[in-house]
Amino acid sequence: MKVVDIVGARPQFIKVGPVLQAIEAHNRKRPDAPIQEILVHTGQHYDYEMSRIFFEELELKEPDYHLGVGSGSHAYQTGEMLKRIEEVLLKERPDWVLVYGDTNSTLAGALAAAKLHIPVGHVEAGLRSFNKRMPEEINRVLTDHIANLLFCPTKTAVENLKREGITRGRGVHLVGDVMYDSVLHNAGLAERRSGILERLKLEPKGYALATIHRAENTDDPARLRAIFQALERIAQELPVIVPLHPRTRERLTELGLSLDHARIIEPVSYLDMLLLEKHAKVILTDSGGVQKEAFFFKVPCVTLREETEWTETVEAGWNVLVGYDPERIVYAMRGARPGAGSACPYGDGRAAEKIVKFLIEKSGG
Repeated sequence: MKVVDIVGARPQFIKVGPVLQAIEAHNRKRPDAPIQEILVHTGQHYDYEMSRIFFEELELKEPDYHLGVGSGSHAYQTGEMLKRIEEVLLKERPDWVLVYGDTNSTLAGALAAAKLHIPVGHVEAGLRSFNKRMPEEINRVLTDHIANLLFCPTKTAVENLKREGITRGRGVHLVGDVMYDSVLHNAGLAERRSGILERLKLEPKGYALATIHRAENTDDPARLRAIFQALERIAQELPVIVPLHPRTRERLTELGLSLDHARIIEPVSYLDMLLLEKHAKVILTDSGGVQKEAFFFKVPCVTLREETEWTETVEAGWNVLVGYDPERIVYAMRGARPGAGSACPYGDGRAAEKIVKFLIEKSGG
């Protein structure tokens, strides 16, 4: 069996890692029936240095194909990816294409495979924010309706698909969350290898961590200004660390926003980010992945959006949705408390193993 994995953004490197490890484990156990794995990097968020660090830290093999699509409009990115992914698939002729999450790489990979009649597996299927203005929501919905196997991280995701007419008979499987697999595997490694707290002179539970990257916030001057006004106010009570992409930093400069209290740092590696999350007193973010990681580490989270696809974090009391109003953000941060100590709704840390098992079963293995 030959499987092509398609990734393009840093969160997808984290998601593909456990699957590659599960394939390697299968091949050691069953050398008579190995899975040939081909890794394709579209280059959607291509930053050579950050990509290299992520691949090294996660002990991932180098991609077999670098497509180098780069940045651009949604239409440009998706179109270029379709063309270049199709070339790879025509050459490799895989039995399965696996796509991850909700980026343009996800949709392009699924479309390219489907048009060549190659079965598609969607890892992280069934998520819904119910906000069609989000590009990620469009990508999720379309990919789910193309996929042949839908690997859901939660029961809520399974129910979302059921409401859209996609049932277990259509290849829906509740496997758990591959990001939970990754955190369980790498949290101890982060403690041993990352020196980020010492470098930044931070005390455990003595700071807030903030991440802002979604276009709905960074591309809207009013939203961006409001969020950073809130972070400045919070930073007068508690140190605020903000790993910030250069593009967002440029936006702040264009808006004439000078930060006297919040501490902006360069984007950090995966292990550094895990350690910053684990030891933060509170996390403020618009990232879906960071919301989950906050939940995994049992750190209160304030989400700078009006909706989330990770509703379990809100239901358990570890996450609150506040949008971009400064008063709501500051109020939520001050009131942030640990949620319920309920069982983890994201599986048992063996999602990738189950994904590989279902691929083999579906292929007649």
